[in-house]
Amino acid sequence: MSETEPVLPRLAVALATEEPGARPPEHVAIIMDGNGRWAGQRRLPRVAGHRAGAQAVRRCIKAAIEHRVRWLTLYAFSSENWRRPPDEVTDLTALLRHYLRSEIAELHREGVRVRVIGEHSRFGPEIRAELEAAERLTVGNSRLTLVIALSYGARAEILNAARQIAAAVQAGRLTPDSLDEAGFARFLSTDGIPDPDLVIRTSGECRLSNFLLWQSAYAELVFLDVLWPDFDGAHFADALSLFHRRERRFGARPG
Repeated sequence: MSETEPVLPRLAVALATEEPGARPPEHVAIIMDGNGRWAGQRRLPRVAGHRAGAQAVRRCIKAAIEHRVRWLTLYAFSSENWRRPPDEVTDLTALLRHYLRSEIAELHREGVRVRVIGEHSRFGPEIRAELEAAERLTVGNSRLTLVIALSYGARAEILNAARQIAAAVQAGRLTPDSLDEAGFARFLSTDGIPDPDLVIRTSGECRLSNFLLWQSAYAELVFLDVLWPDFDGAHFADALSLFHRRERRFGARPG
């Protein structure tokens, strides 16, 4: 992800709080950007930024639960991240392994279900086994579903869906005329997950970076000028406040 300077002003923490009785978004998705810049500003190795970012993940999950959000998707590792220097990929992989071993039990106690999307098999059999174990352990939880996007890329996801559909048509299990948007979505890795109502990106960058492109067609987008390791409950509340101030029309005229 880009490491250029933020382009949006910092939202004041006191901008507004969530209106009493306001219905929270069902699904919040977050592009966690700025770990490397955060480390660079402190003249620390990039891995220090990723470690600080893991602390922000804990704060984010806590905030989602407090605000009664039912689905939280975190863009933890994009398919493009494999192009980063090998040492950084190794550090990220080690951090993921540590997170799984240290956090899953606590998430389970808090009633959080873990679901993983993306080509996570690329991380190797050890991490794949731990991810599958986390999903099995937490499958019955319903307080919050935490969707972790690992080695995920939206274009690859859509292309894979198109290939599956073509194969189904070729095999006679599906006819082109019978396919609608809901049917197409069943071939995506997010099958069974509601589309995000709100997509947040930190660090001030204003793009989706190949994240949930199909699913975010009608999502509200909020770009925060805060580096991910500094993200906390107040920033989460800021984003929800902006969400509640917007009128979602889904292509229709204002009411």
